[in-house]
Amino acid sequence: MSRAFVKEDDGQNEPQPQRPARQHPYYVTPAGFEALRERLAGARDAGNEREIADLQERVDAAVVMDAADRPDDAVHFGALVTVRDPQKREFSYRIVGEDEADPARGTISWLSPLAQALMDRRPGDRVVWERPAGNVALHVVAVKYE
Repeated sequence: MSRAFVKEDDGQNEPQPQRPARQHPYYVTPAGFEALRERLAGARDAGNEREIADLQERVDAAVVMDAADRPDDAVHFGALVTVRDPQKREFSYRIVGEDEADPARGTISWLSPLAQALMDRRPGDRVVWERPAGNVALHVVAVKYE
């Protein structure tokens, strides 16, 4: 008999591999935490067990960081940082959790090389952003918390 008409195993009964353990804290902003909870509710409504497990793990691991009370002007999680490049162009980035990052919208993960270069810096400081395309010297213009 030809195997062309035999139903093959579609892999749905195979156990899914475990996600690797986190190597760092799972920081999120208050807005990011609410978005995560909404995604979890949507996954529950859809009955998507794998997504439910993944999102529940993230909710359980979340460390909500509210930057609104920051008294200093040093760069930390949640900061809105304005930098100037060598061509005198200014760019602003908010440092957020890894799942909240969207560089096109001005948010970068606290784990990104740019955020790591900016951490603990203050207005007036010079930083070197190490990139595969070549290092860029940046000047920190402003740091705000909202």
